[in-house]
Amino acid sequence: MTDDTASPRPTPGWLIDEVASAGRENLDVDHVARYDAKEDADAEAELSLLRGLGLDGRSQLVDLGAGTGQFTLAAAGACTRVVAVDVSPVMIERLRAKIAEAGHANIEVVRAGFLTYVHRGEPVDFAYSRLALHHLPDFWKALALARVRRILRPGGVFRLWDVAFDFDPEEAGARVEAWCAQGGDHVEGEWSRAEFEEHVRDEHSTFRWLLEPMIERCGFEIEDAAYSEDGFFGAYVLRAT
Repeated sequence: MTDDTASPRPTPGWLIDEVASAGRENLDVDHVARYDAKEDADAEAELSLLRGLGLDGRSQLVDLGAGTGQFTLAAAGACTRVVAVDVSPVMIERLRAKIAEAGHANIEVVRAGFLTYVHRGEPVDFAYSRLALHHLPDFWKALALARVRRILRPGGVFRLWDVAFDFDPEEAGARVEAWCAQGGDHVEGEWSRAEFEEHVRDEHSTFRWLLEPMIERCGFEIEDAAYSEDGFFGAYVLRAT
């Protein structure tokens, strides 16, 4: 089933606007339409990893920053309940269309962000997020991580993929330039240099040696961590303590 009701937004005036922080491209209809052709979430491999950590037909999972739903749709065939959460109305529209086409009845769709999602029901066994947390500055990342911990049962697993810089500040100029140089000239079918530059300039990725203490402070044990060879990505298995 799908849930067309967005989670209620808290009222304090100091709360960050998560839609405005979602990234220009994730609110762009053309970008969302070509996203699946540009980005492979390796959903089956991710699902296999979670199965090895206990995910089965009784499990409940929340996918935060679900985007076009590559992982959501894969997980729906393995879980009893999947809640797909995304702040972008454009992503949500695409996700709902894909769910309708696939015919899954155990997916709930909620338009909300890390900071506004209101979980209904018992704590879940698994949470998942891929390339979404970096849209929040560090203060808000910490609040988001603490909120993820609260929706998980003790011992539950949070699988987190994100940009996490694995180098020293003195290396940043050369490392970022090399990363951006991988980009092409066009946005169709590939990631352009301009998109890589926009990510570094306008989004909020952080050093892993800042992110990891934050993760632990928010109630997780880092059970496993793997880093890309270029020093730009971290993939974590986090256990709720």
